[in-house]
Amino acid sequence: MTNDSEAPHPYDPVEIDLRNPLLAAVLAWLWPGAGHLYQRRYGKGALLMVCILITYFFGLAIAEGHVVFVRLQQPPPHYSFLGQIGVGLPAMPAVVQKMFQDTGSGPLFGSQVMAPPRGEVSINQHDELASWHETLGFAFELGTLFTTVAGLLNILAIYDAYAGPVFTIPGAKH
Repeated sequence: MTNDSEAPHPYDPVEIDLRNPLLAAVLAWLWPGAGHLYQRRYGKGALLMVCILITYFFGLAIAEGHVVFVRLQQPPPHYSFLGQIGVGLPAMPAVVQKMFQDTGSGPLFGSQVMAPPRGEVSINQHDELASWHETLGFAFELGTLFTTVAGLLNILAIYDAYAGPVFTIPGAKH
């Protein structure tokens, strides 16, 4: 029996109001940290927003905007985008650039940032993707890694916004 005058035990469950978990998850995908801010978990939301977005935009910057693009069917496919899209709206210009390229309109606003590489891959022809690799060197791979990791980290943050934090009791058998 507990008395109201007794202090709570340090391992007592903590209740967190997740508000609408589905809306929080959608907001967390649209903009990293936004779902946590919606849930009034301001510290965690700000931390996630800063860390994930800095990681994403740093990767994008060191590779001059060429590592986030949509090309999943044309060889070689760019499967990294499946991780990068986890960052939400910041990756959406790549989808728009792909739509503009597919309609033959050229790149959006004339910018090649987040536009898929042009040209077919051929043994005898040096395509645009190969030129990016040659020009950027290791920065291309590093930029791809940073942007993909940012998207994957945001997927974990989306889960946290939806399901809430996990609490365990130290020393308890699970």
